[in-house]
Amino acid sequence: MSTSSKPVHSSIAGQQAAILRRFPFEDVQDFEDASRGLIARREPSAVAAKDGTVVWDNDTYAFLDGDAPGTVNPSLWRQSRLVAEQGLFEVVEGLYQVRGFDLSNVTFVEGERGVVVIDPLISTETAAAALALYREHRGERPVTGVLYTHSHVDHFGGVKGVTTLEDVEAGRVPVLAPEGFMESAVAENVYAGTAMGRRAAYMYGAALARGPQGQVGAGLGQTTSTGTITLIPPTVDITRTGQEEVVDGVRMVFQMAPDTEAPSEMLIYFPHLRALCTAEDATHTLHNLLTLRGAVVRDPHAWSHYLTETLDLFGDKTDVAFASHHWPTWGQEHVARFLGLQRDLYGYLHDQCLRLINKGWTGTEIAEHLPLPPALESTWSTHGYYGSVSHNLKAVYQRYMGWFDGNPARLWQHPPLEAGKRYVEFMGGADAVCDKARGSFEAGDFRWAAEVLSHVVFAQPDHAAARELLADTYEQLGYGAENGTWRNFYLSGATELRQGQFGTPTVTAAADIVAHITPPMLFDALAIQIDGPRAWDETFTVDVEVTDSRVRYRLRLSNGVLTYTAAPQQDTADLVLTTTAQALPALAAGNVTPAALAAAGINATGDTSVLDRLAAVLDPGDQNFPIVTP
Repeated sequence: MSTSSKPVHSSIAGQQAAILRRFPFEDVQDFEDASRGLIARREPSAVAAKDGTVVWDNDTYAFLDGDAPGTVNPSLWRQSRLVAEQGLFEVVEGLYQVRGFDLSNVTFVEGERGVVVIDPLISTETAAAALALYREHRGERPVTGVLYTHSHVDHFGGVKGVTTLEDVEAGRVPVLAPEGFMESAVAENVYAGTAMGRRAAYMYGAALARGPQGQVGAGLGQTTSTGTITLIPPTVDITRTGQEEVVDGVRMVFQMAPDTEAPSEMLIYFPHLRALCTAEDATHTLHNLLTLRGAVVRDPHAWSHYLTETLDLFGDKTDVAFASHHWPTWGQEHVARFLGLQRDLYGYLHDQCLRLINKGWTGTEIAEHLPLPPALESTWSTHGYYGSVSHNLKAVYQRYMGWFDGNPARLWQHPPLEAGKRYVEFMGGADAVCDKARGSFEAGDFRWAAEVLSHVVFAQPDHAAARELLADTYEQLGYGAENGTWRNFYLSGATELRQGQFGTPTVTAAADIVAHITPPMLFDALAIQIDGPRAWDETFTVDVEVTDSRVRYRLRLSNGVLTYTAAPQQDTADLVLTTTAQALPALAAGNVTPAALAAAGINATGDTSVLDRLAAVLDPGDQNFPIVTP
């Protein structure tokens, strides 16, 4: 089977030409804004870990120049060229951003003594490199504060690249974050973190080759860095809209925006700069209501409402809006229009989807047929480079109606492997399906070719012709995608079919995140790992005494379920673990022998065989599970 990329199909080339005629590519304002205020670039751009491993290299996108090749949607090519701009930029005097050093931006606000850092990227290595570039051109200013705008890892993971836990705990560097930040940050990266991380490998394409036939970006940013992820808990909680805080002489006014782009999120207004940080609630793309990596469905109704509130609070006194991704927007009228269009975008998707739901339409039908208004479709900042109209409308349907579309034929369907076998048998066997699918491919009907060939691959995983044609099909779908994450998913699927599984470059359930898990969240994480059928006949109790908080928890395994309570118990547990809250996360490491726990600071007394019985029913996740093959 060929492992190399194929040329663009004539039908996709025709689509690309139509896109060039359809949209205003002559509008270059975004290019002017993306380069405005450039002070310096990092030359060369590669950032390495201590062992020499390169964790980020923006120079790999140097091919993004000139007109779009036929293998890339021209709109996505345009977006990727904009997002690939890297360097230190002055937004306004006293406010600077380093962009193109990670999936996200890091922002520096100069104070009386030093600099306040907003959203320190994913990795310590990239965050430290960004701070070094800032200091090279703005002086050796100390970091005097850190802000996390929300609870996604690309906005806090590099924090130990800009400050230290010692400085934070000593009170020298306050860390500000919206209410609920820690619970949201830890839960998302631990509970379903293995599966989300695996799918994120496809979504961001970090393992794909860069180039016109490979990864060109992810729409929101180019890709994810692969360095060290860290976390320092906030010391100041932002709990209400209108709350004001002053850090190093920098006055900030906050707007809460929970359950928008993240469960815990806030916007920040800087009165002395007439500058607004929109976090990730208003960027130069249609965002995700449900990410392809997986998450809880976001609330577009609340999202639209909060952007209305943003305009009411700050619209007439903001001269520049900047976000945790992309480039700023300057000018009060331009800012108001930008925020208004973003507000209308999420409101339209929400309201129109519900209108059609109430007329009996299903999610896939709505996604296929609901167009955007001309004003939104013709505006670059509302294009679906990261979220898409298609999968966002399906997400709205899922939020309100769930997975079932009401048709009983889809109430109890076979899973992919069993369905594949039956489809292939009904259609005359694998070879016949491949022959028919090849005709669909040649006709440019890639969506149908992917549908039927996937059944063959699940029914007969070793059918070489089906794997090769399905890989070619995914590749063409990727070439045509405007959405960066769709392209990455399609090309990653082709890579899995041609070369096998390729790992997960960025694992967000990092040790520093797990270290801050609360006891109840840790017990939840352990419960998720219990192999229920294997534990059906297992029954035991464990008391966990957390000495520094003086709380004693009772854990009980019965009927394949691990439950816990902090209520006082009358009977004696089979096993007692005595530890501190800081040492307790060692339980999540999987090695629960008495010696390993003792080394971590957890003392076990009573029936220590319970630990062996617990270990025997733990079933940790697989960071390299297949996605497009069974």
